[in-house]
Amino acid sequence: MAFLQGSATGGLIGLLPFILIFVIFYFLLIRPQQKKQRQAQMERDAMLKALKAGDKVVTTGGIFGTIVAVREKDDTVQLRIAQSVSVEAERSSIARLQVSEKEVEAAK
Repeated sequence: MAFLQGSATGGLIGLLPFILIFVIFYFLLIRPQQKKQRQAQMERDAMLKALKAGDKVVTTGGIFGTIVAVREKDDTVQLRIAQSVSVEAERSSIARLQVSEKEVEAAK
């Protein structure tokens, strides 16, 4: 019986370095990455909620356009992509706001 108890304890001690490595990886790599993802998602949600007519945007498909109307009821936006061409897209398909060259220079 003493032989079985000793090997069980030895097995746990053998796993201890792997457990410690996992804990270190969790706190140094996994947890900070999750915090960054949560922060980026919150910023994206705030940007999507703040969309208004006149904003210049880029869709996830790479289409550049200007928002003509925001429809809160069905969560869509109407984009003008050319002089007399407008399309309707889901609000979640907006990837980012289009930054003009003047704004980039002003930020520097």
